[in-house]
Formats: sequence, structure tokens, C-alpha cells
Amino acid sequence: MGLPRKRNLSVLAHQLRVSATREEKKLWRDFLSTYPIPFRQQKVIGVYIVDFFCNKVRLSIELDGSQHYEETGRTRDMYRTRYLELLEIKELRFSNYDIWFNFESVCETIHNEVTDRRNDLVTQSLDRVKDKR
Repeated sequence: MGLPRKRNLSVLAHQLRVSATREEKKLWRDFLSTYPIPFRQQKVIGVYIVDFFCNKVRLSIELDGSQHYEETGRTRDMYRTRYLELLEIKELRFSNYDIWFNFESVCETIHNEVTDRRNDLVTQSLDRVKDKR
């Protein structure tokens, strides 16, 4: 069974891929695009668009800018997280600051979560994954 999807969000998801933030571009270019388990950018899931998604491990990655720390942003994020949890999707959240100043830690956290969720898929250490870039 596929993931639920609201069709009219496809166009918006495409626009978000084209106009990705600097932080999204960095995470994609410097880590996720070459990761051995495939991730997708701006994936529509129900009425939401997640920044990055890996279906094989049911993992969503969100990069949070300043709007996510305001009260309305935190409330929206809480509802989205609960929705994804109902679909058995784990959500990892990182701040834009983390992308610039703790990038290795972000990559390590993602790799560890993928390994924990599906260790049968990951046969390489994080160092070997990074060496392929």
C-alpha cells in the first residue's frame, strides 16, 4: 500500500524542490543524494510535504528555520509529527544552525537512525558512506 497523498500538493512539492533552502541543498548535495539507501526530496505524504523521506526505513527528515520556533509553527509541527507517527514514520528534526555548525553530527544521527530501523539494509559504516562523496 502506498502512502496517502493529496494530489494538488505535487506541484507545490516540485516548486519546493526547485527553490530549496541553502540548508536543504547542503544536506542533499553533501550527504543524502549519495546515501546508499535512497531518500527523496519534498515528498507528499497526505496533506503534508516532508523535506526528505526514505520509504525503505519510513524516515522523514525536517530542517527547521525560524518559523518552526514560533508558537503556530510548533503547533503545526506537532500535528504533522503525530500524523506521521500514525503512519509509522519516524521524524528527525534538525535546525538550520545544525546543518552549518554540526553537520557531521546530523549525518551521524541520520545514519544511526537508518541503521537502527533497518540494519539489514546498511552494510557500510558512516565513514565509508562519506568517502563515496
